[in-house]
Amino acid sequence: MIRRATPDDLDAILDIRRIVFIEGQNVPEHEERDGKDADALHLIAFHDDAPVGTARLLLQDGTGKIGRVAVLDAARGLGLGKALMEEAATVLREEGAAKAILAAQTHAIGFYEALGYVAYGDEFMDAGIPHRNMSKRL
Repeated sequence: MIRRATPDDLDAILDIRRIVFIEGQNVPEHEERDGKDADALHLIAFHDDAPVGTARLLLQDGTGKIGRVAVLDAARGLGLGKALMEEAATVLREEGAAKAILAAQTHAIGFYEALGYVAYGDEFMDAGIPHRNMSKRL
């Protein structure tokens, strides 16, 4: 199950992101906790009633930025990443966005391409991990 998060879900969301990004990918905490969470819409994914995934949505001028997409290792392979991305697109459309953008880790570009996102621009480093920007019309 995936739904919009409530303020009560924020601790679980931050725990998922800590495990996936800070512990799993060695992203510095000050970069992962960038101060934008209070201005964002969050999605949370559950499996067997436990929170196991999340995505963060930021809106600006008709564009939605999807970020902090994370699924715990134990829940990978269940289709939750795809479901999170599909729900993100639905929510962004509901909020009036005409386009979605994201910065994809290069190893995940194929995942996002399969969902209709197109890479643009040069590869860049973010938190020591290679990324490319991607976009999709909603």
